[in-house]
Amino acid sequence: MKNKAAQSKAWKTVQIARHPDRPQFLDYVNEIFTEFDALHGDRVFGDDGAMVGGLARFEGQPVMIVGQHRGRSTREKLHHNFGMANPEGYRKAQRLLDMAERFNLPVFTFIDTMGAYPGVGAEERGQAEAIATSLAQLSSLKVPVIATVLGEGGSGGALGIGVADRVIMLSHSIYSVISPEGCASILWKTAEKAEQASEALALTADRLKQMGIVEYVVDEGEGAHLNPEQVMQNLTLVLREALNELQGMDAEERCEARYQRLMKFGSDNAGIVS
Repeated sequence: MKNKAAQSKAWKTVQIARHPDRPQFLDYVNEIFTEFDALHGDRVFGDDGAMVGGLARFEGQPVMIVGQHRGRSTREKLHHNFGMANPEGYRKAQRLLDMAERFNLPVFTFIDTMGAYPGVGAEERGQAEAIATSLAQLSSLKVPVIATVLGEGGSGGALGIGVADRVIMLSHSIYSVISPEGCASILWKTAEKAEQASEALALTADRLKQMGIVEYVVDEGEGAHLNPEQVMQNLTLVLREALNELQGMDAEERCEARYQRLMKFGSDNAGIVS
């Protein structure tokens, strides 16, 4: 009975993370940051609407922000490709990260995607290579990097902007290597067991914090869509705390700590439910 209750709680979190009225990346940008100036294009193929980023100020300090935006109306969803970035999206992010390093700007990334776009064109243009390069680049940046999971953090598409010194999750967000439906389809040959898979994946914020995958969980009550202003205020406080902590470290110390943070992840720490 206890396992069933926990399973239901995990599945409820999945539903809230996907709620159509949930605040999205640009909503947080407009509330938390000022003077946002979006930058476009990867200088190779084109501009990807799923990956949005640019220069901004956080409490007066210049920063670089990068995030995935899903869109709400049909037109907006199509423009942003439902938040599923193509290779040019990750290469645009790499260009902005290079700029942040050059001008010593802290980096804030915001994750909200089902995953990277799996289309043939994306694969032909080097989707896997683009994500791998983003991982390597984020791993070696000398500036502070703070990642926040706003809604759904799915697979390598999320991890492509998720390597950071500190990772934050909203309390009803999810972060996983695969969707519950995808996991259920592989393990049990049916998506109908997605609820059971959601518990096995340990994808909720409280589980991931317990396992040491994330450092902060931001309380959002019954869901960020019900009280977005309060949630954004709560997130601002956590972003400020994380940034102040990281800026108190020198670059080499920060990079070494980031490396050690990544290296501690593994089977001994995973807490996987069998």
